[in-house]
Parts: sequence; C-alpha cells; structure tokens
Amino acid sequence: MSDALLVPGKATPRGRFPHLHRAGDLVFVSGTSSRRPDGSFAGAKADPMGVPDLDIRVQTHAVITNIGDILAAVGGSLSDLVNITTYLVNINDFGGYNEIYAQFFDETGPARTTVAVHQLPHPHLLIEISATAYLPAGHSSGAVALNPEQRPKLKPDHY
Repeated sequence: MSDALLVPGKATPRGRFPHLHRAGDLVFVSGTSSRRPDGSFAGAKADPMGVPDLDIRVQTHAVITNIGDILAAVGGSLSDLVNITTYLVNINDFGGYNEIYAQFFDETGPARTTVAVHQLPHPHLLIEISATAYLPAGHSSGAVALNPEQRPKLKPDHY
C-alpha cells in the first residue's frame, strides 16, 4: 500500500509534494516548517522598522506540533516517529532547538540527525524537519489523497 496525502487544515505545500507518503507500515513526513494555513510563520514577526524577528524556539515548537498533526491524520502520533532529520539555517540555533525538542522527546524517542543548511525555501524559516513514523497498516486516515487535478497551481517564484 502506498498513498501520498494532503492533510486538511494544514498549510498547503509550496511545491508539488504531499504532507506525507505512506508505504506499507512506514509514513514519511515531508519537510515541515512553522508555516500556518494562512501562509504566516510561527516564530516570525517584524519589529516596528520591518526587520524580521525570528525565534528558533517558537518555530521548533510549531514544526513538531505540525508533524504531530500530520501524523494524527493517519491515526499516528509523535510517539510513532522512528527517525527525524532536522535542517537548521544557523547551527548556533542548535541550543534553542534542542531545548524545545527535549520537551517532546527523550533518549527513547526517534533517531535524529541535525544538519546546518545554507537556506530554506523562505527567508523567515530557521528550521525544517522531515520525519519517518512506523504505523502498522490499517490505521484510519482522515487525510485526502492527492491527484494532479487537486493540486494548487503556483507561480514558479512563489514560495
């Protein structure tokens, strides 16, 4: 069994990919950010002069919460995660990221890799996480299967 799914109520992906892809007992969650359904970002605001004020702790919390919501759509939860790969724009944010991560997981949680990257798909993003969960087949799904006709048409320069 293999299904690509879009999860109702979550931010629409800014490219041609699903929120998750289920292959048998494994669920692969696409790179997930702190983006909200309205297109804004948790942990990103501007000061009175318009200078971005970005918060790794708020963004990390939102990303992990978004992943939990995505997994819930197929009957899973964060406790089903077996692997996480985290992408940080600035490795100096590792401490703040780790602090929030520890509120969700301990040493019995998923295997984890964290890497620093040059940039992510939007300048307000400090973090993105992709994940893999183990969910035995038969879990109920509240997600919507993708097909090309349902995908939003985005401008090439749209993030």
